[in-house]
Amino acid sequence: MTHATLPVALWFPMNGRNSRAGRADPRSLSTKTLDVLAAFSTTRGRLTLSDLSRLSGLSLTTTHRIVNDLVGWGALERSGRGGYQVGLRLWEIASLAPRGLPLREVALPAMEDLYEATHENVQLAVREGLEVVYVERLTGRGAVRVLTRVGGRFALHSTGVGLVLLAHAPDDVQEEVLAGPLRRWTEWTITDPVVLRATLAEIRRTGVAVSDRQVTDDALSVASPVRDRSDSVIAALSVVMHADATPAAAAAPAVRAASRSISRALGHAGAQARPPGLPA
Repeated sequence: MTHATLPVALWFPMNGRNSRAGRADPRSLSTKTLDVLAAFSTTRGRLTLSDLSRLSGLSLTTTHRIVNDLVGWGALERSGRGGYQVGLRLWEIASLAPRGLPLREVALPAMEDLYEATHENVQLAVREGLEVVYVERLTGRGAVRVLTRVGGRFALHSTGVGLVLLAHAPDDVQEEVLAGPLRRWTEWTITDPVVLRATLAEIRRTGVAVSDRQVTDDALSVASPVRDRSDSVIAALSVVMHADATPAAAAAPAVRAASRSISRALGHAGAQARPPGLPA
C-alpha cells in the first residue's frame, strides 16, 4: 500500500494578459506573484524563467524580480539546468488548509481499514467550486487504474466522490452544474441533466453514490458522505475498484461504515445513523 501525502494543491486562475504587448497591466503585485505560481502544474513541474514569463503573461524583468523574491522566501527552489520548481515552504503553508492535511489525518485510520478490506483505491475528496479536489488516496499494486491524484481536480458529475459532493452542494451549485456542459469520458458518463438530477436525489436518499465506468471503462466507484459536527457534508469517501470484480451493493456497507467512522472523529453526533431500510 502506498500513501500519497501531498496536501491539497493550490490553484490560481491566470488571466493571460501580457504587459509586453504595450498595454498597462492592471494586476496588483500580489496577483502577478500568484500568476507566476499558477504556471506550475502536474505536467510543468520544472520551468525556466522564460517559461514563467510566458505562462504568467509578465515581462522577463518583472518575472525575474518576483521569482527572486519567491526563491528567497522558499516558495520556489532552483533546480538543475536553470529551472525552478515549487519549494517546500509553499507545501508547508498549503498543508495548513483545514480541508487538507488536518482532514486527511483524521480520515486516514478509517481509510486504511477500508483499504485492508478491499485492497482497492480508497479516495478522500472535498468540493472546491464546481470541481472535486482529492485530499488523500491509498492504492495497491493490483488496484484498478484511476485518473486522479492527490491535489488533483476533477468534474463533479462523473466520479463517486463528485456525485456525493454535488448531491449535497448548495442549490445554486447544483443548478450551475446541471446547466452544463456535462463532459463525457466514456459511453456510460451521465451527460443528461434530467438523469443527473434524478441520480443526485437518489444519492441523498440512500447515502451512497455509484459511478459505474463513468470515468474509465474498467472502474466502478462507490462513495459516501463525510459530515462534520454541524451535519454539513464536508468531504466524500470512496473505493474505486475493477468494474467486473465486486458489485457496488457488496462494497457499499464498508464504504458507509468508513465514512461514518470519519464523521464520528469529526464530532458528528448522528454518525451512527443510516438511511432506513439499508444494511449497516
